[in-house]
Amino acid sequence: MKHIHILGICGTFMGSLAQLAVAKGYRVTGADTNVYPPMSTQLEAAGIELIEGFDSEQLSLKPDMFIIGNAISRGNPLLEAILNAGLPYTSGPQWLSDHVLQGKWVLAVSGTHGKTTTSSMLAWILEYAKMSPGYLIGGVPNNFSVSARLGETPFFVIEADEYDSAFFDKRSKFVHYRPRTLVVNNLEFDHADIFDDLAAIQRQFHHVVRTIPENGRVIFPDKVPAIDDVISQGCWSETATMSQSHLSPSNSSSVGIQSPSSTTWFADSISEDGECFDVYYESDKQGQVNWSQLGEHNIANGLAAIAAAHHVGVTAEVSCAALSEFGGVKRRMECVADVNGIKVYDDFAHHPSAIATTLNGLRKKVGKEKIIAVIEPRSNTMRMGVHAAHLAESVANADQVLWFNPPSLSWDIDGVIAASQVLSERCDTLDNLIARIVESSEAPCHIVIMSNGGFGGVHGLLVDALNDA
Repeated sequence: MKHIHILGICGTFMGSLAQLAVAKGYRVTGADTNVYPPMSTQLEAAGIELIEGFDSEQLSLKPDMFIIGNAISRGNPLLEAILNAGLPYTSGPQWLSDHVLQGKWVLAVSGTHGKTTTSSMLAWILEYAKMSPGYLIGGVPNNFSVSARLGETPFFVIEADEYDSAFFDKRSKFVHYRPRTLVVNNLEFDHADIFDDLAAIQRQFHHVVRTIPENGRVIFPDKVPAIDDVISQGCWSETATMSQSHLSPSNSSSVGIQSPSSTTWFADSISEDGECFDVYYESDKQGQVNWSQLGEHNIANGLAAIAAAHHVGVTAEVSCAALSEFGGVKRRMECVADVNGIKVYDDFAHHPSAIATTLNGLRKKVGKEKIIAVIEPRSNTMRMGVHAAHLAESVANADQVLWFNPPSLSWDIDGVIAASQVLSERCDTLDNLIARIVESSEAPCHIVIMSNGGFGGVHGLLVDALNDA
């Protein structure tokens, strides 16, 4: 039995890769810091030994290969020991390409936002259609019990991240995947810690477009200049377009298009909260989706999943039926508690556009009921202050915003608070944050906690405090 040791194993990608390796018969061990669910729970359930920290003594495990996560940098003691000893190592995306994706029909979902949700939708559609796909998703879909599996057919759905592969490979992860079906959901500037500007991100997206075979398919929303620029650099594959998400006040309007002939896929007869809509292919109605997902962004995600599934032979009618049974994804507007009419949601949004669309969708659902947004600026780009100028406007649909001010923040969050048209305040400690939420909550109320990390376990602490109040 071959043995791999993974540095940074509790990241969503590396943890999912670890589960695939176990399924392929590998012995898997791994090291990380700041371990928290749901990934740590999945790894333990898979029988994977987790080691806290990165001490050089882990060389004594003598694995056949070290897999280095992209969060691991030079100066890490275990990495330095590996390099000094001349031991074999590779990146997670490269290992996945060599040992899992070879010979597969890869359906890759890329974009600045919505990758996890759209990948989960697509995997569920294929599962519903009895195609038993493999998948690797940066989250845990509620329709499945784990974030990754090998599957029983050639079809493999993967969340295709544009972040870099490893300390020694600064290409985007998705360049390794060589998909046959590629979804580009949207494209904005993000990851300012590794990309200088939008053009640098577009260059990586075009790298993956260049790998799509002639009989492959690239699926993207129409009338998005940043994506159009990528496609205009050269595309040698089939293309399919879908409507760009834009809800009109009219319930009978279509999403982001002027006429059905201007796009391949579009939605019509959309309910105010986005929980019901009709799906059209060209000018023909294919079916209706009735689900519990909120907002225009999820309609766009759903259309992308339907279009991708269509490329592998799933009819839109079947896809609509599948999405009507889609249960969402953990940490994507997941309602984790309802304490006497005060609902607590866990959400992954960490970019102004994602924050805005999430709150917009919830507002359309709950009407005038109070919404409290609790936001931790945790991502590298957020901590750098790149999006600071757009944060105040992103929370317009909340009634109150509590901004957590972590020590690592390199900019003044008070400027965002001053610019906000919504009641906003800064909290410097978790205890203060929880106290302020409890003081501000009165049923009916919706508390949306937004962070791309564990946020110090604030969700559980808050639920306990609400129960004690």
